[in-house]
Amino acid sequence: MKALVLSSGGIDSTTCLALAIKKYGVNNVISVSVDYGQKHNKELICAEEIAKFYGIKHITLNLKEIFKYSNNALMQNSTKEIPKDSYAEQLKETEIVDTYVPFRNGLFLSAISSLALAINNNEKAEIYIGVHLDDAAGRAYADCTKEFIETISKAISLGTYEKIKIITPFVYSNKAEIVRVGLNLKAPYHLTWSCYQGGEKQCGECATCIDRKEAFKQNEAIDPVAYKR
Repeated sequence: MKALVLSSGGIDSTTCLALAIKKYGVNNVISVSVDYGQKHNKELICAEEIAKFYGIKHITLNLKEIFKYSNNALMQNSTKEIPKDSYAEQLKETEIVDTYVPFRNGLFLSAISSLALAINNNEKAEIYIGVHLDDAAGRAYADCTKEFIETISKAISLGTYEKIKIITPFVYSNKAEIVRVGLNLKAPYHLTWSCYQGGEKQCGECATCIDRKEAFKQNEAIDPVAYKR
């Protein structure tokens, strides 16, 4: 059995990677990142560094052409600014947060499923994705909800002759619980990047930075990355 882990270079996907490697060993795990025209390439760089840390193969898929028409705040050519509020605060003002990339997880999972079959000679494989409760809360990201993941997992299974199985180890967990697991697995959090902004340091003000800092605080652990604020 091979495992492919959708790696964004952040906390959630890196913890998934640590779990997959513990289960299958470094020779049977591949990390996969997606270049979708995001605002900065820090997450892609970090994903590669994390793969090097573990000594595993890393693949970057290019899906920029699909997303080039999107004007959400995470895109390189967007006219929108990254919000500096928590998801809960943003959802008081809008139904869809500005950092929602249209159907991103649906496209990512479809692409990585095709990749898994291609590189694994149509043999069975598992795909790990780090969706969790905090992203699903209030439907901040509709493609992170349990209902969405269950539905697309079934479709992918049907469309791949039951060869591909989607694994979501944290679909019932919040970020603090994910960090607890990762700390126990000694995940290389010092190499991760969570911030929606680029730069040398993580901003400390965007929603994902807020969630990350709170997760380490709840675990009474020191976050090994630097913040501007």
